[in-house]
Amino acid sequence: MGTKTKKQPLVGVHTESAWIRFILTGTALLFVGFFLIIPLITVFTEALKNGLEVYFASVTEPDAQSAIRLTLLTAAIVVPLNFIFGIAAAWCITKFQFPGKTWLITLIDLPFSVSPVIAGLSFVLLFGAQGLLAPVLDSLGLKIIFAVPGIILATLFVTFPFVARELIPVMQAKGSEQEEAALSLGASGWKTFLFVTLPNVKWGILYGVILCNARAMGEFGAVSVVSGHIRGMTNTIPLHVEILYNEYQFTAAFAVASLLAMLAIVTLIVKGVLEWKGVVDGKG
Repeated sequence: MGTKTKKQPLVGVHTESAWIRFILTGTALLFVGFFLIIPLITVFTEALKNGLEVYFASVTEPDAQSAIRLTLLTAAIVVPLNFIFGIAAAWCITKFQFPGKTWLITLIDLPFSVSPVIAGLSFVLLFGAQGLLAPVLDSLGLKIIFAVPGIILATLFVTFPFVARELIPVMQAKGSEQEEAALSLGASGWKTFLFVTLPNVKWGILYGVILCNARAMGEFGAVSVVSGHIRGMTNTIPLHVEILYNEYQFTAAFAVASLLAMLAIVTLIVKGVLEWKGVVDGKG
């Protein structure tokens, strides 16, 4: 007769009771609803409270249009620069060994650990009227702080980790085998980069660019310090919302804020699609 063997319990299988799973799920949904869904609904409700005519008047008045244009201009400059830096930094970190590599990785993470307000203040201390580089800027006739260049610099600082930080783990996971094979078959380094490396990490690039763009258009802290809040000139969308709210123009403030809310929704949708495509194609 064969001997019966006891079935061993599966290691790692969760056996929590139904009520524990219910509490955990309910808590997560409660937090999502209270901190995300309800505020989002409130923004659109307040923005449309007085009708579509008032809503469109709020987002098309001259100061709002100026804020929208400046926000788009800033993103149009910052995102491509971060795209170039992110690819270069990720390629350098994952493909080569060099002195100071650990320091480079640490510096890339610096904007995540430094308050945006502190970052903005550092630019003021460097480029402001009494800043370290003020004599040089004055001799060249350049104005950085309380002008568009300062807004671009501050936004660039707080956003430059996003593309690099998305690409580094993807490139590490892919390894260098395909590039080495292409080089051994006679492909040049540039062709290997364009036709082997970039296609392998395209979903990571798109994901990083989407997150970078969302942060660039929604940045408040660093931009608030260096902008000077000059209405119609150096106000981005978040700063314009703050001014409207402080002036008790609540409907207009929520109307302009709804533009950023819609950007957040679109970002989440695109992020979900990119994650799904990356999993399906096995490239991210």
